[in-house]
Amino acid sequence: MDQTQTYRFKTLLLAVALAGLIGGLALYFGGRPDLASTIWFAGVVPVLAALVVEILRSLSRGDVGLDIVAALSMAAALTFGETLAAAVVAVMYSGGTFLEGFAEGRARAEMQNLLSRVPRTATRHLNGGLEEVPLDDIAPGDLLLIRQGDVVPVDGHVASATAFLDTSALTGESLPVRLERGSDAMSGSTNAGEAFDLTATHEAKDSTYAGIVRLVEEAQRSKAPMARLADRWSLGFLAVTVAIAFAAWWFTGDPIRAVAVLVVATPCPLILAVPVALVAGLSRAAHFGVLVKGAKPLEAMARIRTLILDKTGTLTDGRPQIVSIDSAGDMTADDILRFAAALDQASKHPVAQAIVAAAKDRGLALPVPVEVVESPGEGVIGLIETRQVIVGADGFVARHVGKASGDHPDLAAGSLMVAVAVDGLLAGHLVMADPLRAGAAEMLARLRAEGIERILLATGDRVEVAKRITEGLGLDGIHAGLTPDGKVDLILAERVSGPVMMVGDGVNDAPALAVADVGVAMGARGAAASAEAADVVLLVDRVDRIAPGIEIARRARQIALQSVVVGIGLSVLGMVAAAFGYLTPVQGALFQEAIDVAVILNALRALRISPAGIDTPRTSLEGATA
Repeated sequence: MDQTQTYRFKTLLLAVALAGLIGGLALYFGGRPDLASTIWFAGVVPVLAALVVEILRSLSRGDVGLDIVAALSMAAALTFGETLAAAVVAVMYSGGTFLEGFAEGRARAEMQNLLSRVPRTATRHLNGGLEEVPLDDIAPGDLLLIRQGDVVPVDGHVASATAFLDTSALTGESLPVRLERGSDAMSGSTNAGEAFDLTATHEAKDSTYAGIVRLVEEAQRSKAPMARLADRWSLGFLAVTVAIAFAAWWFTGDPIRAVAVLVVATPCPLILAVPVALVAGLSRAAHFGVLVKGAKPLEAMARIRTLILDKTGTLTDGRPQIVSIDSAGDMTADDILRFAAALDQASKHPVAQAIVAAAKDRGLALPVPVEVVESPGEGVIGLIETRQVIVGADGFVARHVGKASGDHPDLAAGSLMVAVAVDGLLAGHLVMADPLRAGAAEMLARLRAEGIERILLATGDRVEVAKRITEGLGLDGIHAGLTPDGKVDLILAERVSGPVMMVGDGVNDAPALAVADVGVAMGARGAAASAEAADVVLLVDRVDRIAPGIEIARRARQIALQSVVVGIGLSVLGMVAAAFGYLTPVQGALFQEAIDVAVILNALRALRISPAGIDTPRTSLEGATA
């Protein structure tokens, strides 16, 4: 069964158990105890049958869980005619499994499909015309047209004079790259410039993006399963329960005492309190824009010791920004920016759009450009208020104003310089870069305060860029130039020291997110592949929400453990009382219900967790589209 069917089945079991308990009680107090017993029996059997099937499946995998105690108590109670006690246990058990299914289903329903980014068709040149063909029909040697904004469908060589590609989702390179004729273009990158022709070199199934998808699938299959918190207590509690029940029967000769012990021992503090606390933690995390895909990832978050961060779009903003404006004459910085942004309104280039946004942020009025001519990947020429303006690469502008471009040895690694000329004279340069997110240093300090022992950077970008960007952050290691499988290898190597969390946003991060103990995706602007592969998705475009997410996970787990310790302690006392004949099976079930109410109320305290140093957002989706 898929997750939706499983959730519906658990809901049905709970409904049957509740109907049997309530219907039997109505008949019992209506003077029909014989019929009431039949209804209770009928309400228990489906739950017990489903539980036995699940136990057999678990045993075939080598797992021993607390479900065995619940099955023993229901079976023993039915065998010895204690049908009301069996009905109460059935409701408690099915309620716990329903809560776990609810947590998984609610989170998964909000995820996007991994393949949503994969192009389904491509535009192929044929006999002087163009045809739209399925991806699987593309063969090496086919000439394809890649339009502006298209995702490159297969690996190939650039067949036009130039191409301008955004490869950030694949390599982590934040700024678009210019490719000359004959250069390799990777599938999964986006055409950020004018349309160009591509000669296919691989079939779709053998291309870069398809390989990344396969890596994600393999990583998810190989990911070690995380045991439920309840199951880690199972063997010890099971042994204690069976020992007390057997002793009560052996020494008294009364099987009902053993039944009472088993009913009291039904591990509802584990079956109910743990999922309640964790579901409350899930809701609380979502309230702060941290979507956790179920109780198991939330548990794992509480045990993280190593954090691996991607650079572009995660530790940095992922979008080019102006870091300085250098004047080459008498023109002010605002005037240089105003002329450049006014002309760049006519361009769809990502750098041009960033320049326009910067000018608008400064409140500069931008006149409409006229007579615009754009050279894709190089620059733009046009008139602004009757004055000729040229904006583009340093060499492009230099050729038009008759001045040699400089080497700019002081330009930092990873930065981009945009030249601006007005009326044939060089006016100045806009220096652009992908800077660190605001508060990055404070975020890392907060993570260390939350118990993170190692913080590493993993990026596909160049090593000199990675070192410059992260200078002064005090990272424990920088791993640059990594391929998607290189990031997977890094996580596997770090796992020997403890659970690993990986944070990323691009398609290239998806395999690493899938194989990490906890994968965290930047869901607000990240790729659908990373959101699907991850265990946690940040719904707000703020990486500083990781620390509050970890704090919520740890406190929710602490509350769950408190509930378990107190609940199990009371259950053991009840088991001893039942063994000495002070509790009948029905009284034991009611005593267990009182314990359940207490531990559930304690578990619900997780709904009031308030992470330190963060304001409560108005909605969990606040900033999700920022």
